Parts: sequence; C-alpha cells; structure tokens
Amino acid sequence: METRLSSPDAQPLLEQQEPSSKSPKKLALIPLVFLIYFEVAGGPYGEESAVGAAGPLFSILGFLIFPFVWSIPEAVVTAELATTFPGNGGYVIWANHAFGPFWGSLMGSWKFFSGVINLASYPVLCVDYLKLVLPIFSSGLPRYFAVVVSTLVLSFFNYTGLTIVGYTAVTLGVVSLLPFIVMSLVAIPKIDPSRWISLGQEGVKKDWTLFFNTLFWNLNFWDNASTLAGEVEQPQKTYPKALFSAGLLTCLAYLIPLLAATGSIPLHQEDWVDGYFADAAEIIAGKWLKVWIEIGAVLSVIGLYEAQLSSCAYQLLGMADLAFLPQIFGARSTWFRTPWVGIFLSTLIALAVSFMSFVNIISSVNFLYSLGMLLEFSSFLWLRRKLPVVKRPFKVPMGLPGLVVMCLIPSGFLVYVMAVATSTVFLVSALLTLAGLAWYFFMEFCKSRLWLEFNNAGEKIEDEDLEGIRNQ
Repeated sequence: METRLSSPDAQPLLEQQEPSSKSPKKLALIPLVFLIYFEVAGGPYGEESAVGAAGPLFSILGFLIFPFVWSIPEAVVTAELATTFPGNGGYVIWANHAFGPFWGSLMGSWKFFSGVINLASYPVLCVDYLKLVLPIFSSGLPRYFAVVVSTLVLSFFNYTGLTIVGYTAVTLGVVSLLPFIVMSLVAIPKIDPSRWISLGQEGVKKDWTLFFNTLFWNLNFWDNASTLAGEVEQPQKTYPKALFSAGLLTCLAYLIPLLAATGSIPLHQEDWVDGYFADAAEIIAGKWLKVWIEIGAVLSVIGLYEAQLSSCAYQLLGMADLAFLPQIFGARSTWFRTPWVGIFLSTLIALAVSFMSFVNIISSVNFLYSLGMLLEFSSFLWLRRKLPVVKRPFKVPMGLPGLVVMCLIPSGFLVYVMAVATSTVFLVSALLTLAGLAWYFFMEFCKSRLWLEFNNAGEKIEDEDLEGIRNQ
C-alpha cells in the first residue's frame, strides 16, 4: 500500500489502514479535549511543591504567567503543525519534513523515551495515594507488586480502544475535578487575600530548581496528542478547538484550587509537598473532602496514564508508517484496532524504569522533553521558511521574525531546565540519546540488507511531492 503527500488536501500521510472489516472509530472534540488535558495536567495534583519551594505569591504568579510564556507557544505551534501535517506520529512527521529522516528519528527517540519514563511515574503516584488508605503498600514487596499490577491493568484498558479511553478521560476529568470545585466554594468565606502576596515563611530558603521543574512538569506535553492525529475526526478543525479548550480548563484547574487553599489556611510552607491538597481540604471542610480528593487523585492518575500511553503507542505506529521502525510496530489488534505492539513495548519500558526515584523520573523526563522541544521549535520555524505557501488550516498570525521571538523565550527556559539537571539525569539522558542514534543507524543497516520488513509508504517526501506542496 502506498500513500504519498502530494498536496495538503490529499489523504494525510499515515491515515492509511490495514485491510479489515473493522475500522477504528475516530475521536470527537470533547474526548480529545480531555485527552490533551490529561496529557498536560489531570488536575491540580502535583502543583503543591511550587508553594513549598517558593511561597504562595510566586506560585500564583508562576501558574498565571507561565502558561503565556510556555504553554501558549507550545500549543499554537502544535495546532499549526498538527493541522498542516495531520497523521499518527505528530512531531516525528514535522521534524522529518523539516530536516530529514535522521532528525525525525532522533525526535522520535527523545519524545518516546520522555513519554515512557513519564508513564512510569503514574503507577508510582497511584500507589503513593493508595498507601494513604492501605498502608501495606508503603514499601517493600507489596509496593512493587502494586506498581506492577496497576501498570498491567491500566495498559490492558488502553488496549480496548482509543474511543473508550477518550470518553473515560471525560468521566475521570469531571469526577476528579469535582472535589476541588467543592473545596474552592467552601473556602470562599475563609479567604484572606493578604495570604496570596506572601513570599513564604521567614527562614525558608527558596528552591528555584524545584519551583521551575514543578511548573514545567505540570504545564508541558501540549504536543503529545498530536501523535493521535490520524485517529481524530477532521483534525484540521478539531485540534485548534481542542487545544484552546484544554488550555483554558488546565489553567483554571490549577489556579482556582491554589487560590482557595493558600488564601483560606495559614501558611506552613514545609507541609506543601505532593498530596498536600488532601490535607488542605480536611482543614477547610473536613475529613470527608480529604478522602474524596484522595479518591480523585487515583482517578486522575489513571487518566494521566491512559493519555500518555495512547500518545506513546500511536507515536510508534506513526513511526512504523514512516519506516523509522519495522512494519510490525504498526500492527493493530484484530479486535480493538489499537496498536498493541506499541502498547506492549511502552508498558515494558515503563515497568523497567519504575524503580527510579520519582524526582529522577521527572527530571529525566524534563531533560529529554526539552531536547525534543528545541528540535520541535526549530522544525516549526524552518517549515515556515521552507514551505511558506503550504496550506495551513490553522496558522499562527505572525511573520517569521515574530515567530522566532515567540520560540526563543520558551527555548531559553528549556536550556535552563537542562542546565540545572543532576549528573544522574545527564547520564540517563546521554545514554538514551546514544541509544536513539544507534537505533537509527541500525535500522538503516537493516533496510540496506533487507533483514526486516518496512513500510515504504511515506518513507520520505520526494522532491516532486515537495514541489507540489509549494505550488498549492
């Protein structure tokens, strides 16, 4: 089967399907909104460390300003590129179009590794909340058993279909946010606005590395849902709407509970660590709300896991369609039409790295993701110059100089995140980058020797195809 991108209006590269009487259902707008929401946030869980690191004022300003500095540039870049080059694989397709297969493959490695390492953090978080109710899971063999079982169960659910996962994300999103809405309403009479301008308790040192890592981890991954573009109804129209809606939902979900909690209870900065919102809810409303938020945390982690696993699995499917991976990686389940090889491989890697500490998991994710985002911003700018007249269903309303400035600001932050990484994170990221490079050259060697079967549809855009795009 061969599909070639000869014009923006042609059937998108990678929307091809294997012969089957059963085609996967397409994602509609609302499920996509909540999948993006869970890719990025999943609720205010995890933002507490920002208050512990820098105090209420800087935390409120951080979650108010950082979306404009980081989230909006990433989201609009995603909207433009996902609607211009829709297809499973997302940012891999963009880097391939911009700089060729080597950089497309490297982009795939960085993003995939950051995704599966991030995936490993969610069962760990789930067990951390579960141990509050069942202390047996606090340490030792029961804890590892709970992590493994929860990972396998959640992965099997993802196998049952993206449409099911999407509508489940809607349900999980609504249910996990409800206790924070209740907490914020109950807190209104108790709010003292002067608490919002506190710079933190006297004598408590600011931990800026933790502060910025917390902001970054809670507000990135806007582009992850682009790997599902081939599974979305009318992606050219749906993606901009979904990204805008998910952005608004995410910002409100972070800011409103933060304002409610910091404004209504006295500041004990050392208490503001991951999971503190449950304790704050108990102070504001009682034990019943604490339990509700802890249950909501588990549901939120489930949504986070499902969204991230979907992104990783469909990225591998897209890379198989682009011939960066052998054709077997594009195999879909006969029953559910899901990319079972991608789901299986992502689950195995997530289990393998789940032994890492939560801090090292998050720092490694941020480092690899930063490398991928620098390449993504470069691809975006170069495609504007390389293909200036290509039809863009959504286009950031700026010229090239303005776009350079827009991308430079978040790029500076990306460099900062990498510069403050620990030696362990540098080592893990370097080894995974070398693994990605070795994989690319190994795949090229396998192609030259015909050792493995690759999909030749969309392996590269030929010169005449590019000329056809320019002439649209």
